[in-house]
Amino acid sequence: MTAPDPAPHATAEPRSAHPAPRTVLLTGAAGGVGTFLRASLPGYGYRLRCTDLVPVPDDPEALTVDLRDPEAVREAVRGTDAVVHLGGLSVEDTFDRILDANIRGAYHLYEAVRLEGVRRVVFASSSHTIGFVPRPAQQPEQPLPVETPHRPDTYYGLSKCFGESLASLYADKYGVETVSIRLGSCYARPRDTRMLATWLSPADAARLVHAALTAPDVHHSVVYGISANTRGWWDLAPARALGYRPQDDAEVHAAEVLAEHGELAPDSPEFRYLGGAFTRAEPQRR
Repeated sequence: MTAPDPAPHATAEPRSAHPAPRTVLLTGAAGGVGTFLRASLPGYGYRLRCTDLVPVPDDPEALTVDLRDPEAVREAVRGTDAVVHLGGLSVEDTFDRILDANIRGAYHLYEAVRLEGVRRVVFASSSHTIGFVPRPAQQPEQPLPVETPHRPDTYYGLSKCFGESLASLYADKYGVETVSIRLGSCYARPRDTRMLATWLSPADAARLVHAALTAPDVHHSVVYGISANTRGWWDLAPARALGYRPQDDAEVHAAEVLAEHGELAPDSPEFRYLGGAFTRAEPQRR
């Protein structure tokens, strides 16, 4: 499928926004992205209900919730208007741990949303759903479309493929609206050369989540989550169509990052594949 031209979306007037939800459940609130969003989303007028498996710093009202416990998840969802689901393991681990936290946990979340009548979910997917896709030869002239078939690079990436499919099922079968955001690298600044393409600034992360929460006419949308990076690989047109207007560009950090890390070697996984180091080959055991 041909990628849409991002230029019209960059200048078009945004559509009338869906009314902003008042109370938003933020799972995984103690993690890196969750910490950024806890600081920024209230500025958009949201009242956050925060949960995590571990205590959430500086939030005495936060709930400790194990995603493996469907009743606890449903109790956390009850009375909210929308969910931003960051919860689960955010790094590679054994399949059993990924299965419990990311696959069963996502199912428990969507079941709770269905049973409690919550209308919209913003699901934290990942670029590792397509980690073994070769990097575009010429970016950003030919950005990679979201319709690119899944090629996960890890059990973690595989769990996010499941999450996107689960969101599609619940949208079709139960009318649960979801924006699945394939998050890039969300840090205060790019940490290495690859992140000059994949960086999502904390401020742009908040802009994107706000757009995903308020965009009209959502069924199940998949979008890439990066800033307006000069070296970006992924097509931001679908995210812009939701109303996302990124303001940051990793290029402002390029000189400092390249001085520290240098350019990527063309024969390295970081250069060849979207998933970077997670695509390093591991031989079969005998």
